[in-house]
Amino acid sequence: MSIQVGSPAPAFTLHNSEKEEVSLSDYKGKNVVLLFFPLAFTSVCTDELCHMRDNIATYSGLNAEILAVSVDSPFTLEKFKADQQLNFPLLSDFNKSASQAYGALYEDFVFGMKGVSKRAAFVIDKEGVVRYAEVLDNAGNLPNFEAVKETLSGLA
Repeated sequence: MSIQVGSPAPAFTLHNSEKEEVSLSDYKGKNVVLLFFPLAFTSVCTDELCHMRDNIATYSGLNAEILAVSVDSPFTLEKFKADQQLNFPLLSDFNKSASQAYGALYEDFVFGMKGVSKRAAFVIDKEGVVRYAEVLDNAGNLPNFEAVKETLSGLA
């Protein structure tokens, strides 16, 4: 199942790295860049999230909040966030419900691991409608950040 641009973003409630519940509905009235990433502490995921960290002013200027989701535990995400000094919420989709809802879940990943988030990027507008959707089958690729920014700049 894949998410289509123009459709309502699937709701979710997940725990962040501080073990607090975070729901997509908490961000109603804001644009959201929702990123799914396979695993904390891996090279491409680190590159991706550090890119977002280093460019957060650009996204803030586009009136967007960043949320990053993986199937890692909140405890792993807490350490990853601290190590990389990430300045946006990391959410644990340990039970894989959000990744499944967004069509961003590998059945089989490397080393025989099952149920790992695919690398994916979504832009969700203030009303909770998906305005950009990119799910990558190759975990070595990064999302098209220029397309994400372009989508955000087109939102009021």
